[in-house]
Amino acid sequence: MKIAATLISLAAAASLLVVEAQSPAGTAIPLSFNPHHKRNFRAAIAKLAHRYPQLDLESHHTFHPPSTPINSGARGKGTNTGKVPLVDVGPDSEYYGTVQVGTPGQPFRLDFDTGSSDIWFPTSDCNTKACKAHHRFNAKKSSTYKKDGRPWKIGYGDGSSASGILASDIVNVEGIKVRQTIGLATNESAQFASSPEDGLFGLGFNTIESVKGVKTFLDNAIESKAIVQPVVSVFLPSVRRNGGKGGNYLFGAIDKTRFTGALQYISVTRKGYWQIHISNVKYNSKALAQASEGIIDTGTTLIIVGDAAAKAIHKNIKGAVDASKDPNIGGWTVPCSLAKTSKDNVAFTMGGKDFQVPVADLAWAPLDNTGKDCYSGVQGGQDGLWILGDVFIKNNYCVFEQSASPRIGVAPLKY
Repeated sequence: MKIAATLISLAAAASLLVVEAQSPAGTAIPLSFNPHHKRNFRAAIAKLAHRYPQLDLESHHTFHPPSTPINSGARGKGTNTGKVPLVDVGPDSEYYGTVQVGTPGQPFRLDFDTGSSDIWFPTSDCNTKACKAHHRFNAKKSSTYKKDGRPWKIGYGDGSSASGILASDIVNVEGIKVRQTIGLATNESAQFASSPEDGLFGLGFNTIESVKGVKTFLDNAIESKAIVQPVVSVFLPSVRRNGGKGGNYLFGAIDKTRFTGALQYISVTRKGYWQIHISNVKYNSKALAQASEGIIDTGTTLIIVGDAAAKAIHKNIKGAVDASKDPNIGGWTVPCSLAKTSKDNVAFTMGGKDFQVPVADLAWAPLDNTGKDCYSGVQGGQDGLWILGDVFIKNNYCVFEQSASPRIGVAPLKY
């Protein structure tokens, strides 16, 4: 993926107002908790390298085969709002929702991702192992399918790739129906075979579409007035705080029942990813004098900051160890006991307000069966553009507003 500097403005979006609904209409994409999943730190870092090859995270988090095994696991116009229920692939690790494509609709499990913009999944013409492991789109069974024919390809830093052709069809997100350009993969490399999702549903700006000139789902939904408000509101639940119940992406509305206080709106500083400025980091209200540009990314599990910021945060946590260069570990670790005992918090200052992440959520995944030390939910390795992933979002309600002056509304989640 490439970070782009400009966005094709949407005149239709400029005239739309955002209204906070006490009980928004429509239906949602919910979360279902998977009790059998085990968090996998290596898989999380590999996923980051897969999505953001320019970050070179895998070289920072040094991994080699350990001498002792480490725990592993998989990590049209409708109602004008659409609430997409989510499936939790693992305890707060990653989430997908089901979207219908074509007429009649064919279901696809897609990763809703503010860190990318394409919508893509395999076609029935793809016979690789990876494609066969997922739902495949059958164009012959859709009466609304239209050929496009332009070639489409995505390559990633780990050597994986997908390629195929563009087409268009009706994409139905819980009643919000839009004719949308989609990427149909006719070839997927083997690395995709183990992914629980069939593909990606990008929620970034059109400037980072793989094929220039393609409009995003949000572009088309706003222009066609398929949604009342130019927003996608995100509620990701926490296994620790509420058992991982609920969770959804709400298109076209804001659910005020999901957060406390008022939304603080933070201006987007660069239109590509949802990029904002983080003016400071605090530990229990103590300023750590760390700042950076950053992105709020629903498709990333962890929080990834610069090395200095990671050190400043973990310096305050008794028992934290920087093992990012240890070939058997590969990242910061903290005592697993924090999940039950810590009352501390880390806060990221944005738009003049602090947004907290409990230190209890930094005890992310056990290193081994002893359960003594855990991989931290905050890792270093990314100076210049931090990533606030699901560890942040499951504590803060986020509203992505694609208006003429795009911004993100953030407020503490209400459980």
